[in-house]
Amino acid sequence: MIWDAEKETMSREALRTLQFTRLSSTVSNVYHHVPFYRQLFDSHGVQPSDLRSLEDLQKFPFTSKELMRENYPFGLFARPLQEIVRIHASSGTTGKPIAAGYTRNDLATWSDLVARVAVQAGVTDKDVAQICFSYGLFTGGFGLHYGLEKLGVTVVPASAGNTEKQIMLIRDFGVTTLIATPSYALYLGEVAADMGIDPRTLPLRIGMFGSEPWSEQMRAEIEERLNLRATDNYGLTEVMGPGVAGECAARNGLHLSEDHFYVEVINPETGEVLPEGCEGELVITTLTKEGFPVIRYRTKDITVLTRERCVCGRTTARMRRVSGRTDDMLIVNGVNVFPSQIESVLMEMEEVAPHYLIVIDKKKRFLDDLEVHVEMNPERFTGSFRALEAVEEKITAKLASVLAVRARVKLVEPKSLARTAGKAKRIIDKRQQGVRA
Repeated sequence: MIWDAEKETMSREALRTLQFTRLSSTVSNVYHHVPFYRQLFDSHGVQPSDLRSLEDLQKFPFTSKELMRENYPFGLFARPLQEIVRIHASSGTTGKPIAAGYTRNDLATWSDLVARVAVQAGVTDKDVAQICFSYGLFTGGFGLHYGLEKLGVTVVPASAGNTEKQIMLIRDFGVTTLIATPSYALYLGEVAADMGIDPRTLPLRIGMFGSEPWSEQMRAEIEERLNLRATDNYGLTEVMGPGVAGECAARNGLHLSEDHFYVEVINPETGEVLPEGCEGELVITTLTKEGFPVIRYRTKDITVLTRERCVCGRTTARMRRVSGRTDDMLIVNGVNVFPSQIESVLMEMEEVAPHYLIVIDKKKRFLDDLEVHVEMNPERFTGSFRALEAVEEKITAKLASVLAVRARVKLVEPKSLARTAGKAKRIIDKRQQGVRA
């Protein structure tokens, strides 16, 4: 099933023509209605008339989260506040939040794109969907809510927290689609088991997960524990919210809604646009946003693009599932380390649970010390000290081969690491005296 066959299966030539028309309009719009963009373009010596092809967008400067914060709250809005009918915002945990404004047309587009992503995941109007995201300034709750309603899905706006009640609602309301972070999905299964409920007996059949990077190993773990089909979807407040991209039945990359977003992958160090198939940082330009259009936004998400036709029949570009973020990359004694690499190793180990914490500190002689706290799997815990040592040695050896840097492994008691309904906190970097999410 395809939500919008005309747009999702159009020829690449027709799609590029549509993209260029919309891109030209957007670039002209921001230049004439957003003083920030006029100054930014002028300072880089470019004007809307310099855009003669899609490739010419490379001449234009990037937009970053830092620049958006400098223009908080409404400095990047392209419409007067009277035309803005809703405002969402990022968490702002590391500074001022980023405020995103939506016109009525923006909200209609947003709902349509979320419906598109839900259909790609296999959701139909016969499903009951429970949303376990917070409702508020965060885009996830409301964005998915209205998109699923547009599709005709019965929506349970459970919001975040109160996990035992979440499980009760899933059972009592016959919930078939779970909307959550992947880490919270695992936690739901854990709490259900503590309540004496086999999580595999819950009526769930599809999970639409997002808001944090997760590995294929975690996907397999979720599917095994909850007996559902786990799908990935992608979005971000700065661009729109959920609905930017999502997996189809093939689960071979996330289909990007290219009729609404122009995407590039760049070398995060140089800003150079990379050829298709190369790994780099995703850059997004909105093509239809009215209230808060964005030009060449650096997402900091690491991915790969392909424009090969998918077996599902869709012709839109696909992005590989986000493997990490440039700002999540850890440099440990000169070696680049991504949390996703550590997660992939741990998920292959039956002896441990899928909950971990990465702690980095300085030790003597100014060297970095990487320590990974991992919960034991209670079903595999024998109480033998020698058995614990063997597990630690096994994980240490595997991490060393994958990371090319030594990490100390510390096994901790089951359920001793913090759980959260939102994004899981995986890193404590004491070198910077702060916690990174």
